[in-house]
Amino acid sequence: MEQFTYEERGATDRPFPEPLEGGWPAGYTVMVESHEIPAEDPSAAFIALTEGILAWELHRRAGLTMESDAGRADPGVRVVSGFGIGPARIKAPCRVLWSRAPQLDGAGRAVPGQRGGFGYGTLPGHPVRGEEGFYAELTADNRVVFLCSAYSVPASLVYRLAAPVTRLTQRYVLARYVKAARELAGV
Repeated sequence: MEQFTYEERGATDRPFPEPLEGGWPAGYTVMVESHEIPAEDPSAAFIALTEGILAWELHRRAGLTMESDAGRADPGVRVVSGFGIGPARIKAPCRVLWSRAPQLDGAGRAVPGQRGGFGYGTLPGHPVRGEEGFYAELTADNRVVFLCSAYSVPASLVYRLAAPVTRLTQRYVLARYVKAARELAGV
């Protein structure tokens, strides 16, 4: 089994109501984004968003390719995301560290006050070293929020030199994640 490319694993695993601010490993660039998604039926929107995140659909709708032997993000699953076109496609191998499915009540409705989603860590060949988490949140007061967190450093000198382009690419992909999250939630 391929080894992770960084030591400080698991910091993205933050169940509700643990905040995503602070507590990140030292020496990494940290990104935390939060976007509320207005929904007529918050329970249904949360379930759809969480299931879409877990089934790699968030990534696909954001324009990434997702190669995995598993149809779902479960701990231990290896996945290779790809961004770009043809020979310019950058491949990013990762392994899922944690995942959380929606918790439902007896009527099949999402229980308010929870986070679903997954986090994965980088493997050899990824342009950065670190971890990223993707979350759907149903707040205690029944609001749906899409969150994304990451802590990383460039994996090599080449990627360190390309850091400004990498940051722009990350911003672009994040905007695509937010659009995809809204689609998955039915907004």
